[in-house]
Amino acid sequence: MPTYILLMKLTDQGVKAIKDAPKRVEEGIKGFEAMGGKMLGFYLTTGEYDYVSIGEAPSDEAAVAFALALGSKGNVRTTSLKAFTKEEFAGMVKKLP
Repeated sequence: MPTYILLMKLTDQGVKAIKDAPKRVEEGIKGFEAMGGKMLGFYLTTGEYDYVSIGEAPSDEAAVAFALALGSKGNVRTTSLKAFTKEEFAGMVKKLP
């Protein structure tokens, strides 16, 4: 399955309800898995983003649908990145003219 990295920033609403955040994270992971995804890691981070998650999804459509569903709850704003392994990268480079 393709790998995706989701960068998240808390909204004002998310910060106001920060005590509920661990529960929201668990609910989010369950929702992702219900869409056929597999969570590989979730991290609270310092710097520009508050959370970073790494997961596998069955398709780009499923990954985008999850990010939209998460954002629609109003607690985080998301940036999605499709990730490629070093082997996939090497294969891409070999195809260059």
